[in-house]
Formats: sequence, C-alpha cells, structure tokens
Amino acid sequence: MTDADPATSCLAGCGVPLDQSGFIRTDGEVGSADRAPLPLETGVEGIFAAGDVRCGSVKRVGEAIGEGAAVVAQLHTFFARRGSAPAGVVASHAGV
Repeated sequence: MTDADPATSCLAGCGVPLDQSGFIRTDGEVGSADRAPLPLETGVEGIFAAGDVRCGSVKRVGEAIGEGAAVVAQLHTFFARRGSAPAGVVASHAGV
C-alpha cells in the first residue's frame, strides 16, 4: 500500500501516543523506567494496538491477523499481572 492513512482521529485526547503520521506507538516505543508495556500495548496501560494502525507494522493482512491473536494472549497476561479478570467481552473496532 502507498499513502495509507491510519484511522486514529477517534483517539484524539485519549492519551494514546501516535507518531507524526498518526500511527499508534506500541511496546518499546512507549516504555519507560517505571513501566515496561507488553509487545502490542500502547502508552496507555491496558490499551493494545494491532495491524495496519500500529506504527512499524508492514501493512499486511496476515500480520494483522497474527497480531490480533497475540493481543488476546497479552490481555490474559495483563489481567493476570493485575490479579483481575476481564469484566466483559473484549471488543475491537475495524479502524482502530
């Protein structure tokens, strides 16, 4: 794809870090001495990004599918670290 624009305008004001092109920054790009996010976690604890909208992705369907599956496992790790279980169904948005 050329000149693909991420659909991340809905995140304005949410604190999710974006790069200069509007792609969501994750993992090592948003970590700090106080917090080491999971590989697909954004700079906001508990919010994950996968697929084309993520900064550094290769913009391929197969990668997006794999990352989506990986996020499910990472959510289990996230909740286990917090000592809590999810309080409902985890939903996704096609553009985010």
